[in-house]
Amino acid sequence: MLSHLTLVDVAGVAKDRKSITRRKLLAGGAVLAGATRLARAEETKRTALLDELERRACLYFYEQGHPGTGLVLDRVRVDGVDERRVASIAATGFGLSALCIAHQRGFLTREEAEQRVERTLGFLARSVFHQNGFYFHFIDCVTGQRAFKCELSSIDTAWLLCGVIHAREHFDKGRIHRLANEIVRRVNWRWMLADGDTLSHGWTPEGGFLPYRWDRYAELLAMYLLAMGSSTFPVPPSAWDAWVRPRHVLAEGMYIQSAAPLFVHQFSHAWFDFRSKDDGWTNYFENSRQATVLHRSFCLSLRDRFPWIREDMWGISASDSRYGYLDWGGPDTPANSRIDGTLVPCASGGSIVFLPDECGLVLQTMVDRYGSKVWTRYGFVDAFQPEAGWYGPDVLGIDLGIMLLMAENLRTGSVWSCMMRTPEARNGFQAAAFRDTAAD
Repeated sequence: MLSHLTLVDVAGVAKDRKSITRRKLLAGGAVLAGATRLARAEETKRTALLDELERRACLYFYEQGHPGTGLVLDRVRVDGVDERRVASIAATGFGLSALCIAHQRGFLTREEAEQRVERTLGFLARSVFHQNGFYFHFIDCVTGQRAFKCELSSIDTAWLLCGVIHAREHFDKGRIHRLANEIVRRVNWRWMLADGDTLSHGWTPEGGFLPYRWDRYAELLAMYLLAMGSSTFPVPPSAWDAWVRPRHVLAEGMYIQSAAPLFVHQFSHAWFDFRSKDDGWTNYFENSRQATVLHRSFCLSLRDRFPWIREDMWGISASDSRYGYLDWGGPDTPANSRIDGTLVPCASGGSIVFLPDECGLVLQTMVDRYGSKVWTRYGFVDAFQPEAGWYGPDVLGIDLGIMLLMAENLRTGSVWSCMMRTPEARNGFQAAAFRDTAAD
């Protein structure tokens, strides 16, 4: 605008060039000032939303973590009143990281947070059943006993370990250190290889190892880094190259694609910082950013069918629905034939480090447009379908957890910085032969 006004002045279009130019400059300045104020107001609004998102998520992990055991409920009703007792070890891992963030942000005192962390680690170390260090996916929040005849889960144990390691580093207290190391060091990753080159999905007392392996790109990055970085039972570095990376050529370059929900591109990045790092296959942070861009485009392609989906309202990932749980996600996901316009807040919320402006806009629009129907005591509902008037009755621990950690990493990077200085992270990244590409 200013350069255009200068050209008008030089051309001598107006007789009183100085007067006209001055009026235009003042008017232009007012427009620019107004735009600046608007931008600042939007930034302030977005900051306030992230503040509240983090506070509400931390409230979930404190209130829905059992005060005696620390085990965090897998899901609860949106009002927080629920008689279900099923905890998940993944939610408990996110919960341990939430206690670190709650202390850092002043939601809890150091004493309150430390006491809960110590109680949780003590119960996990001494009272919850484990086999070679691996835990059942779902357990009773009071007794720690197995629920649903579920499997000992390799991936969910990994999310628990990430929270354990984060809490150990954040609080730097003797007993927390000892308990955390007891939990981390007894995990026998070699056993979970089950005589193969890649890690098994899990094990059950009834049937032994599951017939599925982590042999294809998914949410497995953090798990393999922990397995290779173990000080007691490390798997060989060759395991990192043993899983398949489906490569596709885009205009922007190579992209590792996963025909799975968007969360597979998010979870490992909640704790490990893959920015400016390359293992010879790809930069996984940029890959996840590209996955989010492609997912956004896929969602926008559905606008003719579901007109409420637009630039400020998109995001699909595995979630509850009117038909029950569905693992819908991107264009190649099998469950996509049943996509019905249901939106999943953690799809955009969990990718906010990859596309801050676009994902932040979605979260703000959801709150502005649907209010308490989607924005509850603990944060966003799991999923909702606005045309049908269906709003998920539950909030899920892992949904709130991924949004909490990603918001904190976007704002301060504190989870990343804490985790990346640990020996487990250093050893894992070294075993995978990552190189720093910042200079490139």
